[in-house]
Amino acid sequence: MKWKEPLSIHHLMLTNRIVMPPMATRAASHGYIDEEICKYYQKRAEKGYLGLIITEHMYIDKQGKADPNQISISRNGDIGGLRQLTRCIHREGSTRVFAQINHAGSIADPIVTRQQAVGPSPVLHPRQKQSQVLPRELSVEEIQVLVAEYAAAAGRAKASGYDGVEIHAAHGYLLNQFYSPLTNHRNDAYGCDTLEKRVHFHLQVIHAIRMVVGTAYPLAIRFGGCDYQPGGSTINDAVEAAKLFATAGVDLIDVSGGMNFFVRQDHTEPGYFRDMSSAIRHHVSVPVILTGGVQTVEQAEDLLVTGAADMIGVGRAILQDAEWPKRELGK
Repeated sequence: MKWKEPLSIHHLMLTNRIVMPPMATRAASHGYIDEEICKYYQKRAEKGYLGLIITEHMYIDKQGKADPNQISISRNGDIGGLRQLTRCIHREGSTRVFAQINHAGSIADPIVTRQQAVGPSPVLHPRQKQSQVLPRELSVEEIQVLVAEYAAAAGRAKASGYDGVEIHAAHGYLLNQFYSPLTNHRNDAYGCDTLEKRVHFHLQVIHAIRMVVGTAYPLAIRFGGCDYQPGGSTINDAVEAAKLFATAGVDLIDVSGGMNFFVRQDHTEPGYFRDMSSAIRHHVSVPVILTGGVQTVEQAEDLLVTGAADMIGVGRAILQDAEWPKRELGK
């Protein structure tokens, strides 16, 4: 069966092609890992049934905190707890684990961060209400600070024993806001008039991370390549951007939604982003992950066999049932 085929990323061997994608537990007090979070992931890593776990998004800077109980990777003091988490996962068997690093941008809650939200432009996010305060436009100097913070967070992930790191550039968060024409109205080097400018921030983050972790450390990007709404990013945009990411040094492209977050209106079928993942996969040489609507290993196998992706993420089913890996993959 294709899902059982191993996959190599540099020196790292994934024993199969089923992934637990990042899903927020919102359980970290003051951003720190505790025993309950470790138990949550350890149970899902049990006996190494899964090929890969990507842990929930962690904030790189308090200004980009998405939730009061989001995990932090913004401080050197976070490394001890993160190392405890990776050890809990690794001791269960062959399952590998990536860290997902993120900045919420304009949809960070000022009540949580105690700072004004920031973004590419002073425009409301499509999911925000008209009554909400406009975000402040980031200056070029501030963007450079954030580039360094993404890189520092990736370094902490490596120091914590993670097998790789994933940049979160989907679901309407900061990097996705720079990529989407719905939220990027700039006219500078990060502006909206060309695709290259819309992903300039992404490419700088990729380069900065590579300078910190080296060329052989697995690097993924969760990419909200299409907004699936008028005036937003398109699948053609997604293909061209993915090519740029692969050339810049990304080893794995994890496809998901953009301003539509991780859902797609009027679509619930297994692999409902497969039109985008298939198009990207046809144009890049790095593996592609597809997540969305998959409930069974048979559905995952069908998506792999038909060329929709190289790996399949199973989200809600594993979130709701810690026994899913054992029941579906331990047959």
